Amino acid sequence: MLKDNFMKNSIFITVRNGSTRLPNKALLEFNGMPVIEYIIQRHKNSKHCDEIILCTTENKVDDSLVEIAERNDIKYFRGSEIDKLERWRGAADKFDVKYIVTADGDDLFCEPQLIDLAFEQFKRNDSDFIQATGIICGAFTYGIKSNALRKVCEIKDTDNTEMMWVYFTKTNLFKVEELQNVPKKYYRNDIRMTLDYKEDFVFFEEVLNRKSKSKSYLSLEEILKIIEREPALKDINFFRQQEFLTNQKNKTTLKIKN
Repeated sequence: MLKDNFMKNSIFITVRNGSTRLPNKALLEFNGMPVIEYIIQRHKNSKHCDEIILCTTENKVDDSLVEIAERNDIKYFRGSEIDKLERWRGAADKFDVKYIVTADGDDLFCEPQLIDLAFEQFKRNDSDFIQATGIICGAFTYGIKSNALRKVCEIKDTDNTEMMWVYFTKTNLFKVEELQNVPKKYYRNDIRMTLDYKEDFVFFEEVLNRKSKSKSYLSLEEILKIIEREPALKDINFFRQQEFLTNQKNKTTLKIKN
């Protein structure tokens, strides 16, 4: 049952079909379904999320993503293609969300246990922004309080907000915290779990192929056990990580109104 509107916890799955490095990656078949459907089903394992909301664009090419959201009985919001912050703000306003944990449509193994840790931390501390520096790439994205999101949308002076965290972490306006109570084993800098290149997709497939057939859900802990048994798995795509980080750095800007 949902809490009152002003206390709603939501996972925002951010996705669009405009990728150039790996075209239509959200629609690639994975575990017998499109990648984005796998991600939606994975996040239904969150215990503290009241609603999962798919956040995509108004472009016709993204109609297929909306159809998948409807088929999986989750809500969706269509907004700006390049201004991710405004897209989230629109979704938060429309669905009366107070606390948001973002989940990229690239991150097939993003961990619901870590998402729930963020929702618990919001409840304890009323944080504005939660990050998880040093954990496995793709295991967790960010937690954002909707009031802080609205403030950022007021002060930013650009609609290019793909790399948006700096508006929370570099402006000294918000209560920024590291995600708390994270198991130490999740702090790894040698594993890449995000989908940008064909090698990433091969990595995800190879890990999933080693899942016990008796289990429908593959937790991050189980994923690490698989990799520990076969360390070569992480080498399938990790050589792409520095290129990925360099691209992120080059696209990161902070533009504030006077």
